[in-house]
Amino acid sequence: MITDVIKDTIKKYNLIQEQDTIVVAVSGGPDSMCLLDNLINLKGELKIKELIVAHLNHMIRKEANSETEYVKEYCNSKKIRCFIKYVDIEKVALEQKIGTEEAGRNERYKMFDEIAQKVNANKIAIAHNLKDNCETVLMHLLRGSGISGLCGIKPYSQGKYIRPLIKCSREEIEEYCRINNLNPKYDKTNDDNTYTRNKIRNELIPYIQKNFNPNIIETINRLSELITEEELYVEKQVYNIYNEILVSKDINKIILNLKKFNNLDYIIKSKIIMHTIKELFGSTKGIEKKHIEDIIKLCSNNIGNKYLTPNKNTKVFIKNKQIEISVIKNN
Repeated sequence: MITDVIKDTIKKYNLIQEQDTIVVAVSGGPDSMCLLDNLINLKGELKIKELIVAHLNHMIRKEANSETEYVKEYCNSKKIRCFIKYVDIEKVALEQKIGTEEAGRNERYKMFDEIAQKVNANKIAIAHNLKDNCETVLMHLLRGSGISGLCGIKPYSQGKYIRPLIKCSREEIEEYCRINNLNPKYDKTNDDNTYTRNKIRNELIPYIQKNFNPNIIETINRLSELITEEELYVEKQVYNIYNEILVSKDINKIILNLKKFNNLDYIIKSKIIMHTIKELFGSTKGIEKKHIEDIIKLCSNNIGNKYLTPNKNTKVFIKNKQIEISVIKNN
């Protein structure tokens, strides 16, 4: 039973605690409807304080409005608060000069965070499933990702995003929707193979299943889980070492001990740099392998008053036998 898988996932990763207020991301598709319906049924057992639905209308397809109405009607029938937001994703993508897929994702997560803050929610539930994780790992692999990218989609991330369906197959999800007469909506853009993820989903995975490994989704997910466990261990060690070499920290600057840093193994140095950048900026976006190599080389030269700017926001300055990594303030 899929509900048992969801409960086991929640318990294993400690996704939900008593009196949690949870924003549930709901598109109206099978995954999100399965997630929402299960959380409603488990609300009493898990002692959830409140479930609130967040739905973003991307204004791309003509069917989008009927999907919005479907979500609203379901929420009304279950007496659940539902927040709807309309965003012209194609316009946003054009203005920001990014793809519609990236623009849609950015706007969705922006909305989830806004609603969570508004209703004082401490968790945001996303309906990623087993196949989504497989697609993500393959996508990262094809793009030349490092080890961390092969972790895929984590059950719990950033202290607030939870994914109770991450161990559920798409077949189980669709069967649940059928048995419980949810009649979810299907997004036709999922069939558009101009998007990389769709091409992986609709062409690459079926090809591998047919010609190499019929259980590739399960195989990739086992790999992902093993790598995640190892990465969590490494992250813990990196965090401890980071605190050992940390000299000072404020909102705009982190200073590390240069000598202690230079005595570390190369791989730990790399991870310390990434950890420090994430501490400052909240993410490591814009920092690539070449930048890390340049920073490590700068530090190993051990020459004071030298600096580099790996991107327009970050400055790395060596002085007084210390590494100063700071935010560049743009006037």
